[in-house]
Amino acid sequence: MVAGFGPEPPWFEAVLSVLAVWRLARLVARERGPFDLVSRLHVAAAETPLSLGLACVHCLAIWLAAVPAALLAPGWAAGLLLWLAVAGGASVIELALGEAS
Repeated sequence: MVAGFGPEPPWFEAVLSVLAVWRLARLVARERGPFDLVSRLHVAAAETPLSLGLACVHCLAIWLAAVPAALLAPGWAAGLLLWLAVAGGASVIELALGEAS
């Protein structure tokens, strides 16, 4: 099985992954979500250790970046590097564009 989306260069897939991870992390950490679904998730996770992680864009980016890294990387070493790169890229975007936490 060939990993990736198609004939696009690998950097394109990495950039799309960074943007997608940042958007999802931002949605869960800072927004209410459609039909208040994210708000309900925060209420359900209240007073658990998970609640702190759900409020942090950078923390969520670490966990969310594992998915595209596992799907796109050809091996475990490349996957580990891509995981950290995608999470770091999402954190850079949040630091550049997000409001102060």
